[in-house]
This record gives sequence, structure tokens and C-alpha cells, in this order.
Amino acid sequence: MLVDNLISQTKTIVGHNLEPTPWHVFPAKSFDEESTYSKASTIIQCSYLSCSTASSVVTNIPRKSNTQSESKITESNNCPEFFKSIYNDLEPWTKSMISMNHVMEAQKNAAFRVVIIGGKLFVDFYYACVQSRAMFTIWGILQLLRRYPGKVPDVDFMFDCMDKPIINRTEHSSMPLPLFRYCTTPQHFDIPFPDWSFWGWSEINIRPWNEEFKSIKEGSNTRRWPEKIPLAYWKGNPDVVSPIRLELLNCNDTEMWRAQIMRQNWTEEAKVGFEKSKLSKQCNHRYKIYAEGYAWSVSLKYILACGSLPLIISPQYQDFFSRGLIPKKNYWPLPPFDLCPSIKAAVDWGNANPLEAEAIGKAGQDLMESLSIDRVYDYMYHLISEYAKLQDFVPVQPSSAREMGVLAHFPDRNSYEQ
Repeated sequence: MLVDNLISQTKTIVGHNLEPTPWHVFPAKSFDEESTYSKASTIIQCSYLSCSTASSVVTNIPRKSNTQSESKITESNNCPEFFKSIYNDLEPWTKSMISMNHVMEAQKNAAFRVVIIGGKLFVDFYYACVQSRAMFTIWGILQLLRRYPGKVPDVDFMFDCMDKPIINRTEHSSMPLPLFRYCTTPQHFDIPFPDWSFWGWSEINIRPWNEEFKSIKEGSNTRRWPEKIPLAYWKGNPDVVSPIRLELLNCNDTEMWRAQIMRQNWTEEAKVGFEKSKLSKQCNHRYKIYAEGYAWSVSLKYILACGSLPLIISPQYQDFFSRGLIPKKNYWPLPPFDLCPSIKAAVDWGNANPLEAEAIGKAGQDLMESLSIDRVYDYMYHLISEYAKLQDFVPVQPSSAREMGVLAHFPDRNSYEQ
């Protein structure tokens, strides 16, 4: 299948976000709607994302007018507490507003530009994103417009698809630049947006979030808590310039540190369609470790979904929902120092207090169950709406942007690999 070919053609090894990556300025060329990449994107839309089923319009989402106060956004049960982070993320522009100059300066660090006018989506591509990140991100925005017909305001923003935030608050204090990406830190102005894998990660056979969560929960329920392996488990790629993950390899001793640490062989897994790496089959341990990689990792939501007690090694990066996590309620925090003894101490505590450990794991799973794809769209809607209120200009279609009515308008895959 073309999707399988897409995996084999990908130059960047899955899990790496370093050199070499297919980040190149797009060459001047026409769009070929019948290109290999376009055909692959169509297959992903219609068989992988079930695009034949029309998205229903969400009618039970609280609308927020310009005059409503910040607190109103969280009064409804439909809006989790972490939605308030939207206001913290956008606070740097509440006085200066967001000018066209802000947007164009942010372009220097952007992979593509998103412009919504009258419910239509226009995208201007500058750089090729790693793998299918851009395609699934744009797909998600298209679905947002379908779910909120006539509700999403006209907006113009820049988006970067690499992992690490780059708009440092100290360096850019005189002129904060609004740049959307998948994560941020308290030291950066970058605005977190739901990551591409909520709509799927075709290269490693991960399905859309609602389907993947259901599968993970079912896999977790095949073993009762007392039957789960009483060890901490981690499986992933340590070769991403991550001191924490390299240190984690030293903890692979079930007797001494109560931990089973597995190195993922991406090349071998790709050959068998990642059948041995199904997330639903990785919930057999009572404890699951989350360790950041090159930066934040999409694995966080899948680890929390397991219902095992999540052992989260003190993270530097935040995605849009992780700011809603509460230590010892949804997860067990681990310090980045004395890592192996800390893992052992957490496992020993959990095995001595099974009811409490199971309850924390269940609370993490419940949080992820509440984060349905509907809530993801809610977050996108509120974030874009609040951002649009800060614009001091009227968005217009850039001359070089293309309307994204269907993903067949994506650039030819060859432009990623030249």
C-alpha cells in the first residue's frame, strides 16, 4: 500500500527529531494532486481517518462572547481546568496586541502559516515538517472548521512543527513573537497546540486518539491490578540527545531497581508494521515511566491512558493538557537525579500500597478519557478564538497560500526529500 511505501520513504528515523531531518525550503514548483504523497494522504484520510463519515456539529459547547470574563471559560463541566492556561499563554499580547509585524517576524521560525477567512482555511508552506506532522495538523484544523461552521473567527498565525520551543522570553522580551507549536516551557513564548498524533501517526501505525485510547484501555483491562507485573516499564528511543533517557538505560535491572527498560528498534519494527509495538499491549506493568526525549514526547498521553501508575520524570516541557496533571493524584513525580533509586522507591511504595497506587493510575486514565477528541477540538476553538481577539489587523489571504479544502493540495512528497 502507498501508506506502507510512505513509511519506507521517510528519511528521518521515527523518534528522532535531529539532523538529518527533511527540513528544506520548498522549491518553486506546481502542486501535483496525483502525486504519490497526495494519493497517500487521500488513503490516510479515507481509510485511516474514516473521512467518509461526516463530522457532527458539536452543539453542547459553551460559547464565549467578547464581553465574558476569563473565569467563564471554566464554569462549564465541558471545559477542564487546564483551559485557563490559554489566557496565560496569550497574556504577553494583551497590552501590545498582535500586529502583522508580530506575525511576519514569527514567520522566520515557522514551518507554515495558517489563515482562516470566512470559515475557509488557507495554508502557506515554508518548510517541510518531519513525516506527516503537517498533514495531520492541517487535517485537524479542517475538522475544527467542520465542527464549528461559521463560529471560528478570521485568524492569521504561524506554526512550527519541530519539537523544541524557540521563542525565549528573555531574548524576545521587547517583542514577544506568537508562534504555535506542540509544546512550550515557562521560559518561552511559544503557544502550545494539540499535536498531530491526536489525528494519527501513520508512520508508526498509531490510530486517531479516540480509537487508540479505547484500544489502550481495553488492553489494560485484560489484567487486573494484582495480576499486572509489579515493575516499572519503559520502551522507547534513547538516542535523541536526551540525558534522562540515557540515564534510564542504567536502571534496567528488575532485581536491583525494579525496572524493565526496553530500547525500541525502529528499523525492525517498521519491517513488521509495528505489530510488536502496539500501545494496547504495553499496559501489563503496574508502573509506566515517562521520560522526555529531545523535548516533549507524544508518549505522555498513551502512558497515562494505560491506567498503570505513571512515573513522570520531572519534565521541562509542557503540552496543552499536561498542565492539568496533579502530582500524586494523576501521576507519581520522579526527580531527574538519583533516577534508579527513585524508580525503586516508587515501585516499592506502590507494591506496599496497592490500593493507593491503583487509584492514582486510574485517575490518570480517567483524565485522559475526559480528554476526548471533542475536548481537543474545544481547546483548539477557544485558543484560536482568544488569539483572534488580540489581532489588531484584518486577516487576508496571502498570495502564496493555497486553500486547504482537501489534503490533496499538500505539496508533493518529493519536495520533502530533495
